[in-house]
Amino acid sequence: MTVETVVAGVLVLIGLVGIVVPVLPGPLLVLAGIAVWAVPRGDAVGWTVLGAAAAILAIGTVAKYLLPGRRLRDSGVPGRTIAAGAVLGVVGFFVVPVVGLFLGFVLGVYLAELARLDDRAAAWPSARRALSAVGWSILIELASALMATAVWIAGLAVG
Repeated sequence: MTVETVVAGVLVLIGLVGIVVPVLPGPLLVLAGIAVWAVPRGDAVGWTVLGAAAAILAIGTVAKYLLPGRRLRDSGVPGRTIAAGAVLGVVGFFVVPVVGLFLGFVLGVYLAELARLDDRAAAWPSARRALSAVGWSILIELASALMATAVWIAGLAVG
């Protein structure tokens, strides 16, 4: 086992953890780990694995934003409520380390719906749907990173 393979494995593992604990850029670290292994090889296996992993992670990143957002809109949560959640999510990211992005998003959706509907009970279903969307986002990102990792492991087996 080469030093590049060990470093790649550590980066991939840290990236996978970074998806669940959103302090680190998980997919970027997974891709960086695979690149650390693939680029020095300079062969068809390395470049194919890197290209496939990059494509999988790119598709996962796009899906992570499109699918949960569409589910929120389809369930009747207005666009400006989602925007308020996004703004408070960014603020939460800087105020509360690790989970602030998600807490801020859900809180922002709840507060925007509370202001719009003027009823706590009516605002809560939108906040629950926002929490569900956050969960789906994490699952989509984790699934794409695990698929990219599987491609890398297959590349290790082949090469």
